[in-house]
Amino acid sequence: MSKRNKLSLLFVIAIGLLIAWYALRDIKFTVLIHDLTKLNPAWLLLAVCCILAYLFFETVITYLLVHSSNPKFTFHDAIRVPLVEQLFNGITPFSSGGQPAQLVILMQSGVDAGKATSALMMKFVVYQIMIVFNFIISLIIGFEFLIDKVHALAWFVLFGFLIHLVVIVVLLMIMYWYQFTKKIINLIIKPLRWFVGEGRYQNWVIIVNEKIDSFYTESVKIGHQWKLLGKVFILTFFQLLFYYMIPYFVMRSLGCNNANIIMVTSLNILIFLVISMFPIPGGAGGAEYSFEMLFKSYIYSSSKLAVAMILWRILTYYVGLVLGLFALLVKPSKNKK
Repeated sequence: MSKRNKLSLLFVIAIGLLIAWYALRDIKFTVLIHDLTKLNPAWLLLAVCCILAYLFFETVITYLLVHSSNPKFTFHDAIRVPLVEQLFNGITPFSSGGQPAQLVILMQSGVDAGKATSALMMKFVVYQIMIVFNFIISLIIGFEFLIDKVHALAWFVLFGFLIHLVVIVVLLMIMYWYQFTKKIINLIIKPLRWFVGEGRYQNWVIIVNEKIDSFYTESVKIGHQWKLLGKVFILTFFQLLFYYMIPYFVMRSLGCNNANIIMVTSLNILIFLVISMFPIPGGAGGAEYSFEMLFKSYIYSSSKLAVAMILWRILTYYVGLVLGLFALLVKPSKNKK
C-alpha cells in the first residue's frame, strides 16, 4: 500500500470511530451492555455467514471469468481478488480504487493484463446490471415506505439509481454501438476545453479514447460466451442477495421480531444506492444516516438502533478492510512457485 492509501485507511477508521461515538453518546453504558449481552448469537452468525457468502460468490465469479481464458489461474489466487477489492473500494472516494487493485492482483498471479481486464470489465458490467435490476424490484416494494418516512432520502436514491443506469447504458452502447458511442462521448467532453488548458484537454481525450477502445476490445473477447455469462449473472444475483439480507439478521439478533425480511432487504438495496452518492470513502456518514432513518421504524429502542447500525457497518464495511489487509500479505501461487 502507498503512503496515501495508508493515510486514507487511518482516516476511514477514525471517521468510523467518531460516528460510533456520536451514535452512542447519549446511551447509558449499562443499557448498551444489556443489549449486547442479549444478542442472539444464532441470528448474528447468519449475518456473518451472509458477508462471507457474498465474498465467496465473488471469488467464484472471478475464478470462472479468469479461468476461462487462463486455465493456470487457481482458486487460491481468486480468493485474494475480492478481498483486496473490498479494501481499496473502502479507502477510495466513490470506490474508485477497487478495479485497478484487482488488476494488479491478477497480474501478480501471472494473468495477462488484457485477459485480466476483460474478466474485470465483464464482472463490472454484470454487477452493475444486477444492481439496477435489484433496485427496480426494491423500488416497487419499498419506495412508498421511503417517501412516507424520509422524503429527502428518496431523491438521493433516485439520483444514485440514475447514475448506475447511465453507467450501464454507456457500457452497453460501447459494446454494441462502438463507433457511434465513441463519437458521442468525444462530443460530450468537448466543452471541457473551455475550462482547462488545451494540453490537458488533449491528454484527457487520449485517455478517454484509450479506455473506450480497451473496453470494447475486451468485451468482444468474452461477450459472446453466453453460457459463462449466464452463470455469472446467477451467481451475482445470489451474491448481492446475501449482502442485502445482512440488516435483517442483525435486527433479528437484537430481538426485532417485527422485521419483514422482504421489506428490510428492499430498504437495504436503497441504502446501497445512497452510499454510492457520497464521495467520502465507504460512504461514511451517508451509510449510517440512511440506516438510522430507514430502520428506526422497526427498531424502537435508540440503543438497539445504534448497536444494529454499528454491527451492520462492521460486517458490510470493516470486515472487508481487515480481510483485504490480510490478503495483501498473502503471496500469489505464481510467486510461491
